[in-house]
Amino acid sequence: MELAEAKQKFIEAWGKLGSEWGINRTMAQVHALLLISPEALTTEEVMEALHISRGNANMTLRDLIDWGLVEKQHRTGERKEYFFAEKDTWVIARQVAKERKRRELDPVLKILDQIKEVQGEATDPEYTTFKKSITDISRLAHNVDNTLQTMLKAEESWFWGSIFKIFK
Repeated sequence: MELAEAKQKFIEAWGKLGSEWGINRTMAQVHALLLISPEALTTEEVMEALHISRGNANMTLRDLIDWGLVEKQHRTGERKEYFFAEKDTWVIARQVAKERKRRELDPVLKILDQIKEVQGEATDPEYTTFKKSITDISRLAHNVDNTLQTMLKAEESWFWGSIFKIFK
């Protein structure tokens, strides 16, 4: 397989994977393009490589910056902005976990903490079912949160060593 074909397959696969994780396909494709680019790219280069509009490219690059996956760079004497993606997969995984936690898990934890103090009669089957379900879901969500916190603080070698010990 030629390099150009392999790059295209990777960009398509990363876009599909991203959309399955709830991330916009174009956002994942732009991220993939920047991941495999040795140099920072301009908006125009991103547009040309992926055949997307300027508006789509600008919005997507801004979202990737908000996620902490891409940084904007300026070059002395040039007016163009350049965009560069972090290449370290551990840093990327931690950043995605941090952002997904902030956007998805934290709001759920807040709601669960509010509703788990619901009042009711212990003899009411609706109340006991609700209370048990919320307590179980809350326990699971807090365990996931603790695991993510550990991952975010951990170094890669320690984290994977700990995970592998669990499965031995």
